[in-house]
Amino acid sequence: MTAPSPALALGDDALVLSHRLGEWAGHAPVLEEEVALANIALDLLGQARVLLSLVGDEDELAYLREERAFRNLQLVEQPNGDFAHTIARQLYFSTYQTLLYGQLASGDSAVAPLAAKAVKEVAYHQDHAEQWTLRLGDGTTESHERMQRGLDALWRFTGEMFQPVDGLDIDCRTLRESWTASVTAVVGRATLSVPDGPQTGAWTAGAGRQGLHTEPFGRMLAEMQHLHRSHPGASW
Repeated sequence: MTAPSPALALGDDALVLSHRLGEWAGHAPVLEEEVALANIALDLLGQARVLLSLVGDEDELAYLREERAFRNLQLVEQPNGDFAHTIARQLYFSTYQTLLYGQLASGDSAVAPLAAKAVKEVAYHQDHAEQWTLRLGDGTTESHERMQRGLDALWRFTGEMFQPVDGLDIDCRTLRESWTASVTAVVGRATLSVPDGPQTGAWTAGAGRQGLHTEPFGRMLAEMQHLHRSHPGASW
């Protein structure tokens, strides 16, 4: 199986998580959070469009590829679950994305211009996730328990973020160390615990980048692609 291009891998991350966050429309706990999640989803969709356009036709790549052709991290395809679960996923990914784009912005790869422009918006995504982690973790007994469950459930998917991607000139070791330090600090301030156990496993490490996805992804993809596939060539 051929290795994904950097733009395809990062574009798929942004596209898939954008769709997942968009699923909160009409279901967020408060109106202000409805707007915040929608704005983060739109930021990610904008990133996806730029990145996928570096590879080919963005619409075809989004709506006509089969499941095995997507190269996103398994983390971003995980279902929203409850609000705390979504925040845990966002904390893990946005911290990674902020650090990754920070490294890429100073390089000369094809994705460097996008990284340089997006680094401020992904820093906002990270801050949003951190503030909610603190509110939920140091809130009620119920919110604390839900936030801890979210962190625990998604931990096994985080190791994949630090696997090398061909064409991305990044220091994976530094990225992992910085990510771990940042997440650990926030989780500690929220009176929560960093999950025990390894971040990687035989069935998870690198699987999304290789086109191997978890069961929920197929259902999400069918929903995301339904309209385009039902009306091929249609235009507004």
